[in-house]
Amino acid sequence: MPEIAVRAVRPGEWRQLRDFRLEALQDPDAGVAFLTRYEVAAAQPDELWQQRALDGSEDAGRRPRQRALVAVDGDSWVGGLTVIIRRIGDRGLSGHVVTARQAEVVGVYVAPRARGGGAVQALLDAAAAWTAGQNLAELQLFVHEANARARRAYEKAGFTLTGDSVVLSAGRELRMARTVA
Repeated sequence: MPEIAVRAVRPGEWRQLRDFRLEALQDPDAGVAFLTRYEVAAAQPDELWQQRALDGSEDAGRRPRQRALVAVDGDSWVGGLTVIIRRIGDRGLSGHVVTARQAEVVGVYVAPRARGGGAVQALLDAAAAWTAGQNLAELQLFVHEANARARRAYEKAGFTLTGDSVVLSAGRELRMARTVA
């Protein structure tokens, strides 16, 4: 079993961040797991990826809006996700106006070679710890109703269905949440 470590992405790792995201978008489940298509992400300029790496890093400043976490096995990235802090007045996933500060996990991906080895649990635990450090009590995410594998992984990591859902272009997304405080 590989030794998985989870850490924040580093500002200089924008190429790895881009390449890993493009790998994720080629996964067979990408159509229901992600809101972006491979072709769109691949066409983004380097500056966008550089900014994403900086914004998700520990160098993002005192009041970060997000944290990009990666699961690594040695030098190899095997998983990743981003936690976004939505503030009052921001737009949520469905386009609604956020009325209370909240943390949302997006872009969860574990490479097939690392699935079943604890990477997703480690990533979500690190996301929960970071969220608690931002003085929030709950971490949420949305999962496509047809993505049973992801839903099982989230449930195993302590997320439960809230009963809320949104309909997006790829279909219905179910809201799940986990207490972190």
